[in-house]
Amino acid sequence: MSTASFPEGFVWGVSTSAFQIEGATSAGGRGPSIWDVFSADRAEACDHYHRYPEDVRLMKDLGMAAYRFSVSWPRVFPDASGKVNEAGLDFYDRLLDALLAVGITPYATLYHWDLPQAVEELGGWPSRDTARRFADYAAAVHGRLGDRVDTWFTLNEPWVAAFLGYGDGSHAPGRKSAAEAFRSAHHMMLAHGLATQALRSGGAARVGTVLNISPVLTPAQVSDFGRRLSEEDAEAVARIDALANRQFLEPMLRGSYPAEILPIIERNGGLDHIRDGDLDIIAQPLDLLGINYYSPSVVQAQPSEPAASAYPGSEGVLFCTIPTAVTAMGWPIVPNCLSLVLRRLSAEYPELDLMVTENGADFVDVVTGDGIHDVERISFVEEHLRALLSAVEDGARVRGYLVWTLLDNFEWTEGYQRKFGLVHVDFATQKRRPKDSALWYRDVIRRNGLTETRPKRPTLETVAARSGVSRATVSRVVNGEASVSPEVRTAVMRAVKELGYVPNAAARSLVTRRTNAIALVLSVPRQGDALTAAVVQYVTSMLEGAGKQITLMLADTAESHRRIVQQAEARLVDGVVLLPPDRGDTLAERLSRTDVPIVLLGKPAVASLVPYVDVDNAGGAAAATEHLLASGRRRIGMICGPMDLVAVQDRLAGHRAALQRAGAQPLLALADLTRASGAAAARQLLGDEPALDAVFAATDQLAVGALQAARELGRRVPEDLAIVGFDDIDAASATTPGLTTVRVPLAEQALAVARLLLSRLEGRHTTSVVLPTRLVVRESS
Repeated sequence: MSTASFPEGFVWGVSTSAFQIEGATSAGGRGPSIWDVFSADRAEACDHYHRYPEDVRLMKDLGMAAYRFSVSWPRVFPDASGKVNEAGLDFYDRLLDALLAVGITPYATLYHWDLPQAVEELGGWPSRDTARRFADYAAAVHGRLGDRVDTWFTLNEPWVAAFLGYGDGSHAPGRKSAAEAFRSAHHMMLAHGLATQALRSGGAARVGTVLNISPVLTPAQVSDFGRRLSEEDAEAVARIDALANRQFLEPMLRGSYPAEILPIIERNGGLDHIRDGDLDIIAQPLDLLGINYYSPSVVQAQPSEPAASAYPGSEGVLFCTIPTAVTAMGWPIVPNCLSLVLRRLSAEYPELDLMVTENGADFVDVVTGDGIHDVERISFVEEHLRALLSAVEDGARVRGYLVWTLLDNFEWTEGYQRKFGLVHVDFATQKRRPKDSALWYRDVIRRNGLTETRPKRPTLETVAARSGVSRATVSRVVNGEASVSPEVRTAVMRAVKELGYVPNAAARSLVTRRTNAIALVLSVPRQGDALTAAVVQYVTSMLEGAGKQITLMLADTAESHRRIVQQAEARLVDGVVLLPPDRGDTLAERLSRTDVPIVLLGKPAVASLVPYVDVDNAGGAAAATEHLLASGRRRIGMICGPMDLVAVQDRLAGHRAALQRAGAQPLLALADLTRASGAAAARQLLGDEPALDAVFAATDQLAVGALQAARELGRRVPEDLAIVGFDDIDAASATTPGLTTVRVPLAEQALAVARLLLSRLEGRHTTSVVLPTRLVVRESS
């Protein structure tokens, strides 16, 4: 079979990070890091600190030529005294010797987010002094290990460390300040420059840094990179590209900030932290730029949109979900965007060598007696490698590719549930087990390339022919049916193992006479046409992309219910997506008895074994109420109704819980779903409670009615009366004043429904999905 080869000398390997795999968080004099303090889980991780000989042997067996690891700063400098912990460096001595003994080239990263807690307590990255401390740390590490490490990376993904750690607060150390995020970003780049000087002074052969670079596109551009943009969308794309990518690329590689960034920084805390001479230090010549690529950033102009907390300065830009295949993390899979990144960087910085230092995916792995058949991960890596090779053939200066990651590990805020590794880790026993992707990657390394034609996977028919039985019999064995004789079962399983066959949905369901038809059952929409439209668009797109045929059915009468149940009982459909009516009926219960996989959109009124997708109505209502309390409002009324809607019940529960925590009493007025009833309820509340200073409405329609009533009664919004809604309908941003509301993720719900049904069709264990909501603060509060 012919091979699509990579250039001679192309470097193959894997990347890891200290905090995610080492464990031993108090061994050998190591001090706490910001992640030890921030994380709810104890990060004993993969116990690599003690088990590194086994992990090095694994890498050797898998043919790795390179290993990018990170040094733990708190293992080297456990406190703020500036005294080196020699025992911490001893560990890396042993690791390097083990790597070099088996011919694996080490690539060292000095900072992968694990700032010593002692340094954080002295100000952390918003403090300029941290940059100097980092340079001292770099010099100490190089002084001990520099005789065995040729290539040094200073930082890993400073955007994540700065803007998720200090701006958004979702990463350690959990601070939430746009000003501190921008200061942290600048000081990290200053630290990079000072560390680069220190490394070169010590004789380092090659110095680089690692950035997470994602192309910024509109939804239309994802499928057509050349699509022309409106002026508004072009500005939105350029601004997010400046915030996410060029904020680091241009200072480090050109010695200047992008022009559009400086006004944003100035508005968010000023520019006094950017001093004369800083950019000269930051722009030290680099030998290698590491690129971490996972997925694109997809945006479009949306004038009413508030700034995302991780992107201060992104007002008027909507971050979009796109209907494409996703990883288990929900990240869109767009391999061609890797080509786009590499071509762009080689065009803009033509003398700079590049290396893909992270690329990989989280998927749900199933451990079986004969292996871990992670076909999805193999496909992900293969398609990205083909995209990389295409860029190389077009002249991109890419010198290597490192998979993220060697081992299933501690995935930061996600804990242990995410599985990015080529090697499975049983965290109870620390047993390592290579997945199929590890063995596939080993073969890629041996060939230095990919097969020109993708190997044809064994099919149900292949197994049937090998074992001398019918396709239906193979399906029954795969499904574990007891009716198959032991002799036939043995023959089929022998064929499955010999061929490396991975049962797919069709095999597991052949016995049910699969039709590939899915019923999308719509009740009369009561939560807004936008949700129904999103479901029809995204569920249809994703399921049709998976080879399904969609049948739209309306469940608005008893006769229509009977007809839908009959179709399921006759197995004329393989699955059902049901948008349940807001008021209870028995359709979901009747469908659940047919054994056809069904998924509900919206939590049912009565607890059900049928999985559903919903949003965190209670959490959203609590956030809205807490916002009003934090802004000084003390007499808060809620317009609530209709009370037989499950979503409204949950929103009321969240509102009451927030008031209870604040020691306040709920004030309620009931309504239906119309603006007129919202206005009437607001008049009632204001009549009963003249001192009322805030209204939380269970829906935006009710809130718009409350705005109308406030105007009629001469109450100024927000001076006299703050008003908050729920749903973020299109009208919310156009009210006067703009309505503060709780955003419900429409597209995400629809995509989650489709993914949940596909998982059920595949026979996987599934649980209900509850998506987070987000408070959107506008002038009404």
